[in-house]
Amino acid sequence: MQYADKWRAVAAATGPADRAAAEEGVRLAYRTAGLAAPERIIWAGSPRAGAVAVRALDSPGRSVRDEVRTKPWAEERRRVHDELGPAGWAEVWSVTGARLWDTTRALAERIRAGIVDSLVRADPDGSAAHAAAETEIRIALLDAVLGQHDAAWLAAFDGRSDRLEGLARVASHAGWWWPYENVAVICERPAQLHRDEAGRLDCGDGPALVFPDGFALYAWRGMPVPADFLRELTSLTPERIRTEENAELRRVMLEHYGYDRYLAESAAEPVHRDETGILWRIALADDEDVVMVEVVNSTPEPDGTHRTYWLRVPPDTRTAKEGVAWTFGLHADAYEPVRQT
Repeated sequence: MQYADKWRAVAAATGPADRAAAEEGVRLAYRTAGLAAPERIIWAGSPRAGAVAVRALDSPGRSVRDEVRTKPWAEERRRVHDELGPAGWAEVWSVTGARLWDTTRALAERIRAGIVDSLVRADPDGSAAHAAAETEIRIALLDAVLGQHDAAWLAAFDGRSDRLEGLARVASHAGWWWPYENVAVICERPAQLHRDEAGRLDCGDGPALVFPDGFALYAWRGMPVPADFLRELTSLTPERIRTEENAELRRVMLEHYGYDRYLAESAAEPVHRDETGILWRIALADDEDVVMVEVVNSTPEPDGTHRTYWLRVPPDTRTAKEGVAWTFGLHADAYEPVRQT
């Protein structure tokens, strides 16, 4: 658990890199791989700038990522697996890397997509040259070592392998980096990182991820959104929500606006009511219906009022009782509460 917590903090670290420590980590990683240290080390303000710098390198030599990162990781994994056995390795992974894998992998994939979007997809022209440029960028990204975003597997080997110490030092002090024979390119860490309780990129009033050079990603509960889209959330109306053609963006609008508020201001009609509550349905173009149950807490608030709750339920729900039962993991026939609270 201590290693998971340590590397979770590394993965989420923001602020200026410790350049001296990161560069020493790069040299150690090269030495451990049996390679001469790179002649030059170049710093970039973000993974996007790093990818651009890599494409512009003059005589960098071949990529040595396999020797520096892939081969030692695979060999150390095999060693620890053989030492502990399948069950022992599974247990180690479950309390270290597995706790970080989903969030760090999703963040790295989102950064890759953002780099491609900002460098080539933002201004597509359909030409062969444009397609070639996108291919070059994707290849450059494959050569990257993910630094702090390799935290999941580094956590699994922390305290078990000195061979990965160089990689761990870079990850602890910097962001992504590219190892080539003659040169290494290292990136700064983010300046800002905003996530929700599930670890997804999330910010409702600005970029969710910002690097020192201005490269930024915008997201709402993990879903990529355009920068100008967030500015519009403060002035939403039911009509604007209905006319949004992108179904995913429309869902974000509904979440931000509030389903209950949307129902109230859209003159929606209830489709069913019984002793458990009221079932409401919002039909949306090119998307599944939004179905919600309105329930009233039978226990009064300190001021004597009874609070109303809105429960989102599956779109095929037909009765209020069926919807309330679903929230408890039950079929409607089995839902017979002794006392409402």
